[in-house]
Amino acid sequence: MAGKSFFSVSHRSPSFFRSVILLASLSLIAVIIFSFSSSSSRCPPLLPNTVHNPNPNPSPPIYSFVESLDKFLDSRRHAPDRTDSVVSVEDLDNSIWSREMERLRGSSPSDRWPGISSVIRVYVYQMPSKFTYDLLSLFRNTYRETANLTSNGSPVHRLIEQHSIDYWLWADLIAPESQRLLKNVIRVYRQEEADFFYIPFFTTISYFLLEKQHCKALYREALKWVTDQPAWQRSGGRDHILPVHHPWSFKSVRRFMKKAIWLLPDMDSTGNWYKPGEVWLEKDLILPYVANLDACDAKCVSENQPRRKTLLFFRGRLKRNAGGKIRGKLVQVLHDAEGVVIEEGSIGIAGKETAQHGMRSSIFCLSPAGDTPSSARLFDAIVSGCIPVVVSDELELPFEGILDYRKRTSQ
Repeated sequence: MAGKSFFSVSHRSPSFFRSVILLASLSLIAVIIFSFSSSSSRCPPLLPNTVHNPNPNPSPPIYSFVESLDKFLDSRRHAPDRTDSVVSVEDLDNSIWSREMERLRGSSPSDRWPGISSVIRVYVYQMPSKFTYDLLSLFRNTYRETANLTSNGSPVHRLIEQHSIDYWLWADLIAPESQRLLKNVIRVYRQEEADFFYIPFFTTISYFLLEKQHCKALYREALKWVTDQPAWQRSGGRDHILPVHHPWSFKSVRRFMKKAIWLLPDMDSTGNWYKPGEVWLEKDLILPYVANLDACDAKCVSENQPRRKTLLFFRGRLKRNAGGKIRGKLVQVLHDAEGVVIEEGSIGIAGKETAQHGMRSSIFCLSPAGDTPSSARLFDAIVSGCIPVVVSDELELPFEGILDYRKRTSQ
């Protein structure tokens, strides 16, 4: 795997360690969400806000993106457009300075040394609804239109779902604390209390569902809204978190936000999707795709084990650009090989059923590069209990700085 980065921890500032802790924390949230979002029988990270009157007999938990989104939007009923209270950069700087001085004079070690605290404080911007709720509603109101395809024939709404990690993260951040998945990342409501700032703009939905010029105009409006914030002007965006999980999204303006922490599907060190200097491992975070297939739990894996008669399985687009050209070569090499099944197909409803059956009936699942080094197929294989065979020289896997993928595990 290309682009490995190992760095020394000596002579690092407290803010550096807080960045590392934040990235690890977001990684943990994403792992939990990834494991949840592949099954129709589990609970999403955000349920309707009923914390004040807990139900002793709660309804069965749900898990799909569409069902979770329905509950989320129904519980919010379109929050009114409003922006955060605006203060000047100087006022914000003075408030932060005063607060840090108070903490330095505190009595506990965590007060005296805030830089080494394990609790990460995140301020979530209250952006106008055209950047958030309106886009989520647009997806919900149009997702049944499966005829809406990308240029390469993939159903748009299925593609958005596999890049929906931005929804799951935001939903968790703004959920009541009693419903949060990760307790060492807390939401704060005053900018001077924040270590980091989360930008809840749905760049992938806007790219795929809005008309091109409308999308570009919305990108420019979002850019202006964020860069006008005193917190952004104070840091230049270095403490801001921006979800850009589809490599085509936010492309026209993202060069102006390259100092922010980007949430990505991969690094793509080939330069096909990100310009030099826009992304790098010490700044940004790779998060997994949301699997297209239902999770095969322990019982499912046990039941399907005797049925795994296929040695190697692949279903997907056989013609891709960039590193994805390897797919055509693999077809030539593996043509007519015993125990190998390679099929052309998409991620539509019928395609999902066929892919799920194929992966659950196979020992190994081929996961070659697509237009980008990464592919959701890797995570489809994982949730299907099929051993993924990765063919992608430029791939950076999610949490590669934390997990050693070369080690075997008994879990």
